[in-house]
Amino acid sequence: MTPAMVNIPATKNVPGRAYVTFLAGDGEYVKGVVALAKGLRKVNAAYPLVVAVLANVPAEHRCMLVNQGCIIRQIDEVHPPVSDKGSPYIRSYFALNYCKLRLWEFVEYKKMIYLDADIQVFDNIDHLFDSPDGGFYGVVDCLCEMDGPPCSQKVQWPEELGREPPFYFNGGMFMFEPSISTYHDLLNTLKITPPSPFAEQDFLNMFFRDILRPLPPVYNLLVAMLWRHPELVEMEKVKAVHYCVAGSKPWKYTGKEEYMDREDIKMLVKKWWDIYNDETLDYRSGGTITGRGVADGKNWATPILRPLPLDPPLHWRRSLFTGLFRF
Repeated sequence: MTPAMVNIPATKNVPGRAYVTFLAGDGEYVKGVVALAKGLRKVNAAYPLVVAVLANVPAEHRCMLVNQGCIIRQIDEVHPPVSDKGSPYIRSYFALNYCKLRLWEFVEYKKMIYLDADIQVFDNIDHLFDSPDGGFYGVVDCLCEMDGPPCSQKVQWPEELGREPPFYFNGGMFMFEPSISTYHDLLNTLKITPPSPFAEQDFLNMFFRDILRPLPPVYNLLVAMLWRHPELVEMEKVKAVHYCVAGSKPWKYTGKEEYMDREDIKMLVKKWWDIYNDETLDYRSGGTITGRGVADGKNWATPILRPLPLDPPLHWRRSLFTGLFRF
């Protein structure tokens, strides 16, 4: 039985809090981060968005994010144990998600809310930061855990990970407290933990099972719930939508994949694009755009930038970082 949902009080603007997401490579996921930054701005979020990036995120993508007011933090990859039975993951790229463990190094923040780059917020969720300290907060991966018997698509708990947690949360959104000691415990535990189908999601459910605290599903509505458990979805109350199903990523949406021709999916994709394309939500400060970026490896600098198109022309890209940083 899933524990009772926490009662969330009103929020205050308190130092030491931030939202955080993760970005790797040079693909289109950067559009998701841009949209997330603009979405947080639209709902008047009081706290910044930190973007943990791998070294393979190109300079122009970092600049796009700095232009949207993001704080860039470069992290190293985390390599899970290798299985002698081939890839154990449902999707091979899930292995990259173990990099989320690096977020516990961000100890300049007392509390952070992690959001995948394919999540969009449609209402302010700052009040979650006021939840009691000492817990690890997440939303159930499937709504059947809240009401009724498990459905056929509920994630099966890997027996090799031992005792099952009180509920299984989705790793696309969670709230945690950075800590160096916890960070080292995570990495040391990973070394002796067999890899499992849902990678870091399984691992975090195992590691934090004794302090898991449930959040209402309105804080991370997986779009699959619209057809799996429509009777449990309160769309008018949803605060964050997770476009996690194949074909639902707004920047790749065609409407041709299974379930993607639904009117509710079309509506949610349109709402995402409305935020992404809204130039009034671009980050501006006194006519310039400022932020923190990475110029070279892990060397930090503060760029002073002019507003940059989301898809800069080629001649801009070639000279994008020339003379940009002042050390």
